[in-house]
Amino acid sequence: MVFIIGALLLLTYCSDVKQSATYQDVIHALCGKNAQRACSVCVSVYCFGTCITFFIIIGDQWDRFLTYAHGPDFCHYWYMNRTFTIIVTSTVLVLPLCFPKRIDFLKYASALGVLGVVYVVFLVSIKYFVGPVNPGPIRTSPRSWTDVFIVVPTICFGYQCHVSVIPVYSCLEKRTVKEFTKTISVAMAICIMAYTFTAIFGYWTFGSKVSQDVLVSYKPDPEVLVAIIMIAAKIYTTYPILLFCGRAAAESLWIDLRKLPPETIASQERTRRIVQTLIWFVTSLALAVIIPNIADVISLLGGMAAVFILVFPGMCLLKVAQEVSTSDGSRHKYRLFLATSILFIVLGMFILGVVTTQAIMHDINSGTTTPSKPKTICN
Repeated sequence: MVFIIGALLLLTYCSDVKQSATYQDVIHALCGKNAQRACSVCVSVYCFGTCITFFIIIGDQWDRFLTYAHGPDFCHYWYMNRTFTIIVTSTVLVLPLCFPKRIDFLKYASALGVLGVVYVVFLVSIKYFVGPVNPGPIRTSPRSWTDVFIVVPTICFGYQCHVSVIPVYSCLEKRTVKEFTKTISVAMAICIMAYTFTAIFGYWTFGSKVSQDVLVSYKPDPEVLVAIIMIAAKIYTTYPILLFCGRAAAESLWIDLRKLPPETIASQERTRRIVQTLIWFVTSLALAVIIPNIADVISLLGGMAAVFILVFPGMCLLKVAQEVSTSDGSRHKYRLFLATSILFIVLGMFILGVVTTQAIMHDINSGTTTPSKPKTICN
């Protein structure tokens, strides 16, 4: 958490100093054009993959809700089929939120998502205390020290907000690092408590019998059905944020490759935004229907999240260290910044390598066995 929060503060500081509005703009201002291009590619790929994941989660939540509300035969009705529910609900609830030019348009919708998360946390905690609790075996330590790396992709994926933090900061009316530090502290405190309480009380309630989606482990009473819908609502309101960041990165690459002059950039902005949004939305939606297994996506995105949390911020800090050494000549500050930047970069590349290797080995091992159908309720 020290690295995650430290990187957020560093990116905010660099954005404030360089007056940058996006993650890739900060990288451009500090590390140069080539680094910006690499960053834009990474942001585009990561956000696109995350958007696919969000649609998969939406499909999972609707499958579970309809299983409880209607019965396991809901798949046989075309209007309750997974493909239909994902496409229709996403088009109606998500697409209209994806077109705005500024990210602050989403502040009210995002507040609804936060309330949904808080509801789930309270539900899981209360369910543990009111019982009945009949958990399976509860492990208190990993089987092997290498098991620690298995959860790294999920942790990085869960706490990665670094790509969207700069666009949010650029839209603040009172734009100061001091004020935004308070915002970051509150936001991370909410995330930590939400993840921790849900994980602890959910695991204590069911032990080794707990499902990957803890809500599936509960009996389908009304409050659980509400929680399932609230999680879907959270995803509906989060998808546009990632689309916004990915679209900005893709647009920077498009402008760079086409070498568009400033007047053309300004005059064609609205058309580009609409076309890019539609292409992004339709392709990510189509791939989510084709790839219904969230684990296939998260295993790769978790490693890439480490790049945004550690590697790129480490590069920025390295540049700041160089500027410090030439400006005030402070050796102690320079050495501290230099050592910290190297630690960020090395740790980020290590996590990226380990997680990517694990994902590739998993795919290779899966390919040597009999292929199985994707794990969805309908099949």
